[in-house]
Amino acid sequence: MTVGTYVRTITDGGPSGTTIGQSATDLVGFFGVTPVVQQAALTAIGTSTPVSGAFGFTSTQATAIITAINAIITELKALGLTA
Repeated sequence: MTVGTYVRTITDGGPSGTTIGQSATDLVGFFGVTPVVQQAALTAIGTSTPVSGAFGFTSTQATAIITAINAIITELKALGLTA
């Protein structure tokens, strides 16, 4: 006897696509993690300040970039989309 793998497709076949969750307060999780609400939007990193330094960023901009990346990683972990 062969044991098959059964994949479920989440779709209604409609032309508008499929969403998961109706609002930002709906709980969603992936890969067995505890579902969470939609994460808050990140603050955009300002680009009006002239850039400088070895990599073209001010110290403040570099710190903001690192903070944003860390927030993204935290949010992906909360959803179960990365370990």
